[in-house]
Amino acid sequence: MSSVLTIAGFDPSSGAGVTADLMVFAAHRLFGTACITSLTVQSTLGVAASHPVAAETIRATLDHLVADLPPSGIKLGMLADASAVAAVADFLLDLQSQHPNIPIILDPVLRSSSGRELLDPDGLALLRSRLLPLVTCITPNLDELAALTCLPVTVRADMSHAAQRLQATCPNLTILVTGGHLDPPDDLLLTPDGQPHWLPGQHIASRSTHGTGCALSSALLSRLVLGDSPLAAAQSAKHYVAQAIRSAISIGQGKGPLNHLWPLQ
Repeated sequence: MSSVLTIAGFDPSSGAGVTADLMVFAAHRLFGTACITSLTVQSTLGVAASHPVAAETIRATLDHLVADLPPSGIKLGMLADASAVAAVADFLLDLQSQHPNIPIILDPVLRSSSGRELLDPDGLALLRSRLLPLVTCITPNLDELAALTCLPVTVRADMSHAAQRLQATCPNLTILVTGGHLDPPDDLLLTPDGQPHWLPGQHIASRSTHGTGCALSSALLSRLVLGDSPLAAAQSAKHYVAQAIRSAISIGQGKGPLNHLWPLQ
């Protein structure tokens, strides 16, 4: 069984972060390991506080995991602050010197759906300069793409323009822009050859939408590890998230979790 690694924050309500990522990996019959970058105080009602893990602890955790359970793929989520971004970038540089083709997916978690900032400005600057050149694919939503490119991204045409601008800075980068707030909620996949692929979507009436970005990026990584092409992996990941929303049972008083394990039921 292939092992995959998530480097992300801890959501005690299990809607997002490493606990959700591990369920997504399990749903794809992959063995998941995790390095926690930040402890959050949250529920379905939102994030009340976050407490970054020391960079030294992050690096030590990663070194111990990789020495014993080398991953076939890596997902990056919430990184919390500049020191964590730097620690992860240093780790990836060392890892890629020996395993240059390992797929690495970055879900650029910049703020929570309730509006709380989850990465400081220095961390965002380091993410742009040091982390982006090391990853295989990035999965921003509209707001995250705007923050990464310093361009307005509010309509469908903006997605193409900003994604192309981002790819120009990292020519081998695959970009999957999620358009969940658009009508219709189509996603855009820009492959390294510069070809755009629109993935049609439809709104699903549900309160169970917490952590959709985490689930999408983890499902995308899972499909790439299992051998899918970027386009097939993106299509499969989008289908996985849609079914996870449709089959979810509403729990909690706010935005509840997806049904991450639906393929096993």
